[in-house]
Amino acid sequence: MAEATGFAEFATSRHGALFRYAYLLTSDRGLAEDLVQEALVKTYVGWHRLRDPANAEAYTRRAITTTAIGWWRRKSWRAERPYDDVPDLPVSSDDATARVWLWRELQKLPPRQRAALVLRYYEDLTEPQTAEVLGCSVGTVKSQVSDALKKLRARLGSDVVLKAGMTE
Repeated sequence: MAEATGFAEFATSRHGALFRYAYLLTSDRGLAEDLVQEALVKTYVGWHRLRDPANAEAYTRRAITTTAIGWWRRKSWRAERPYDDVPDLPVSSDDATARVWLWRELQKLPPRQRAALVLRYYEDLTEPQTAEVLGCSVGTVKSQVSDALKKLRARLGSDVVLKAGMTE
């Protein structure tokens, strides 16, 4: 019974942060909520295996990440999404249009690169913490982030990526 109580407290207290992470990965509120629910189910099933409940958030974030990557690979959830026309170049990085434009470019990155950027720059995790969530080495995190930033710089220009606060 204490096990279920511990899980319920974790799920209640961390739902907002987990939803934010899932939303940053998917850019869709409905899919983010589905991801969080599926990850919480997986966490609940594996709760007894957690040696330290303090690791529950990393375990759940990893479940969110692997589930999202599985969905992207199957592409079963990717449907057409209507977008307004976005200008070729933003006027300034402070402009809302520029943020939307950058966000859409971020969504074009491969899943693991996007997850690495979201964890490092949106969630402000360290490289070792990001590696733990993604289930890879710190070197892999560094290369995923580096490759993602190179792609964004090639499409957007270095000044836009720097103004967005994403630097190696």
